[in-house]
Amino acid sequence: MPYKVLISDKLAPEGVEILERSEHLQVDLRPGLDPAELLSVIGEYDGLIIRSGTKVTAEVIAAADSLKVVGRAGIGVDNIDVDAASKRGIVVMNTPGGNNVTTAEHTISMMLAVARHIPQAHASLRAGEWRRSEFVGSEVFRKTLGIVGVGNIGSIVADRARGLRMDVLAYDPFLTEEAATRIGVELVSLDDLFARADFISVHTPLTPETRGLIGDDAFSKMRKGVYVVNCARGGIINEGALAAAIEKGIVAGAALDVFESEPPARDSPLLSLPQVVATPHLGASTGEAQLNVAIAVAELVRDYLVSGVIGSAVNVPSVSADDAGVLTPYVRLGERIGSLHTQLAGRAPQAIQIEFHGEVAGVDTRPVTAAVLKGLLERVVEPPVNTVNAPLLAADRGIKVTDLRDSKPAGFANSIRVQFDGPGGSNIIEGAVFGQDVIRIVRFDDFHFEVVPEGHVLVLNNNDVPGVVGNVGTFLSSERVNIAGLALGRVGGSAVSFVHVDSPLDNSQLEQLRKLPDITGAAMVRFD
Repeated sequence: MPYKVLISDKLAPEGVEILERSEHLQVDLRPGLDPAELLSVIGEYDGLIIRSGTKVTAEVIAAADSLKVVGRAGIGVDNIDVDAASKRGIVVMNTPGGNNVTTAEHTISMMLAVARHIPQAHASLRAGEWRRSEFVGSEVFRKTLGIVGVGNIGSIVADRARGLRMDVLAYDPFLTEEAATRIGVELVSLDDLFARADFISVHTPLTPETRGLIGDDAFSKMRKGVYVVNCARGGIINEGALAAAIEKGIVAGAALDVFESEPPARDSPLLSLPQVVATPHLGASTGEAQLNVAIAVAELVRDYLVSGVIGSAVNVPSVSADDAGVLTPYVRLGERIGSLHTQLAGRAPQAIQIEFHGEVAGVDTRPVTAAVLKGLLERVVEPPVNTVNAPLLAADRGIKVTDLRDSKPAGFANSIRVQFDGPGGSNIIEGAVFGQDVIRIVRFDDFHFEVVPEGHVLVLNNNDVPGVVGNVGTFLSSERVNIAGLALGRVGGSAVSFVHVDSPLDNSQLEQLRKLPDITGAAMVRFD
């Protein structure tokens, strides 16, 4: 009996044909289904192919009794409840490379349009006016472009901008100096970029860390007359702060393809400001991009349903059936080790050495290495990172990765030890697997403990003296923050504590913690 595949958004005919040519698939093309209709029919299908129009909510997932795979023709999976899909064992795939050039070209087009007032002049001329003196623009030649986030799209923007003879600054904590030199950009701090750039374009993913990244404080550091471009994700730029910066004359113009809420509210102040050029999320809207992502997603869904091959999955590591039983807990552990380093260090390592000890050393450990890199990069890199593209993204950033295997135990029967080497020195994080699937973080540098890598964790550095834990507990109690667990490591007069809490602390609370006696550092970590 053939697998049933539903295509609920418009897809290029070439993609549909790939699916229809398979004798193992039955394809239903039904673009434009409303949410109620999707809920009523989704239970019949083994595969679902969407673009940005269909919302695959937890409710849809719950009704999808037979669903095995969701394929997104495009980069973003914001319209898919990936957690709900993962819990139901549904593979979520995307096509991260299909529209990189298209989005980068749209960024350059928007930058030129806002600098030369092209849409405003066009509208004026169509209205029967001839007001040349009111549309005096700015050249980009010899101007400085600051790129925030130099992933695949950001690096293409940099290349095109250099072709326009622009100087290019780049801020990306996970781009090494070597990679920056290769791309042809100057790697700078975020504040330095704000102070020097004539044009600023953002290309980061939208995460809790990047939401509102460019707000009032950022605009106060920018040079007067700067132009701001966002063709990445709505929410990275605070729209209220941007409108205020335009009205104050700090920002000369803004070019926006994405918004915090899409479509934006009709009374959005940005839509009424003449200095703003806006398009309705057209970054990936070219014929070439539509064709590329349609073919890619069709092949991904076909190959998974027919052959069981997993490619470009955002929620499932690519693990062979023979090794899955051994590798699965190590994949989970590796991802959490990488994520822990990123959240605590906040910068890119230049090199990573991963040591495998015990039973895992006897199988193909590449999925575990990819999981470490996924955890390291996914909070800071655009496009969305998965275990398929993480090694390529790391290589693009000049991060050197080496693996060492030893079937003999080293401290623990089965463990992963990762050393992160960077400009600020080295960090070591070690994790162990107990039994079949119990994972723990057991070492951070010279400190040893057993930490459950789940939920919200407060990481404290302190002098190893009496009263510290009591003071922390008293503070958390006063803030109505419940402690769920505590792991403590001590070495030579210093201590590190991993405190599981039921709710995360905000920046103000962390700052108050840092002022407590003998506390030398405090940070929040979230294990997804």
